[in-house]
Amino acid sequence: MRILFISDVYFPRVNGVSTSIRTFRADLVSAGIETVLVAPAYAAVPGAPADSGVIRVPSSAVPGDPEDRRMRWRALCAALARLESEHFDLVHIHTPFIAHYAGVRFARRARLPVIATYHTFFEEYLHHYVPVLPRWLGRALARRFARSQCEALSAVVAPSEPMRQLLRAYGVGTRIEVIPTGLPAERYVRGDGARFRVTHGIPLDRPLLLYVGRVAHEKNIEFLLHSFVVLRRSRPDALLIICGEGPARTALQALARALGIAQALHFIGYLEREHALADCYAAADVFVFASRTETQGLVLLEALAQGCPVVSTAIMGTASILQPGCGARVAPEKPDVFAKTVLDVLDDPQRAARLSAQGLDYTRTWASMHMAWRLAKLYRELKDPSPVSTPARAVHM
Repeated sequence: MRILFISDVYFPRVNGVSTSIRTFRADLVSAGIETVLVAPAYAAVPGAPADSGVIRVPSSAVPGDPEDRRMRWRALCAALARLESEHFDLVHIHTPFIAHYAGVRFARRARLPVIATYHTFFEEYLHHYVPVLPRWLGRALARRFARSQCEALSAVVAPSEPMRQLLRAYGVGTRIEVIPTGLPAERYVRGDGARFRVTHGIPLDRPLLLYVGRVAHEKNIEFLLHSFVVLRRSRPDALLIICGEGPARTALQALARALGIAQALHFIGYLEREHALADCYAAADVFVFASRTETQGLVLLEALAQGCPVVSTAIMGTASILQPGCGARVAPEKPDVFAKTVLDVLDDPQRAARLSAQGLDYTRTWASMHMAWRLAKLYRELKDPSPVSTPARAVHM
């Protein structure tokens, strides 16, 4: 089979969507699936590996967001027009912006099935990025937007069961399959935590908390900073590292200064994924997370696969990962309780070791190859559908 992927984002832009696309593309090969990806062109990154089968579309800057690029509509249409003479079995859309409408248009012209992975929880995004919009109105718009887009699809891939349930609650009646992004084999190779600490001048015995992900308002990093203030009353030598980039960095730095923790908070930007990021995970004593918008929460699995105990809230997609015995402690979104949960891990080496061992075992069940075969099965079912009745569509509320 040959599948056309289309996305408004891809590497060198680092985020969960880019990671998901690369992971599935690599593993789908073993399932007999060839993919071609259409994605924005970015500025060249020296030393960045080339991805075969990627068609880059001329793009423009996104106002207020230096990390992202917007594909030019005419250039995108021209790129897809050049592909009309090639054979594809299905179109798989990964983002809901220009890529969605161009992908649906291409699929209709070619009379192909079209699916999309629903990576984004828009209710919270609208709240943070359009704050003047009343929250109730933002929710209504997000639900109508989701229904409209999903109705144009043959099927929807939800990265987690909570995301599937949310789409059903929106009134989406299209077929929904839960297929998370898994961990590729290299994510299980243990990093060198001591090397990371030496490189960054961090004493080997200093308590180290870590957040990895986009530095954005919807990730709820502000809550982590307030919790860190409480934690430092008991462990004044603790250090919090923020690994990633994003539009909230300046605001978070200002908040850290106001809270008196600026000297104990380090922003280190993006790290090279093959070695430096693994070293970073392995160096941490506790991985902390409190996002309200995750459709899955892949960084939680990455941390657990490196033997790093996790303390996190369990909202939306993260709840599907944070199961009993997974190597994580779930805490409510209350700074004092969250800080106490982190301290329980820092102050009890035996508990930390037990959580680390549990995490290593648990993440073995999330191997990316297994997820790719599930996705390949969906592709084949949509390409050659069996003569069964279609499910009843949900009633729009």
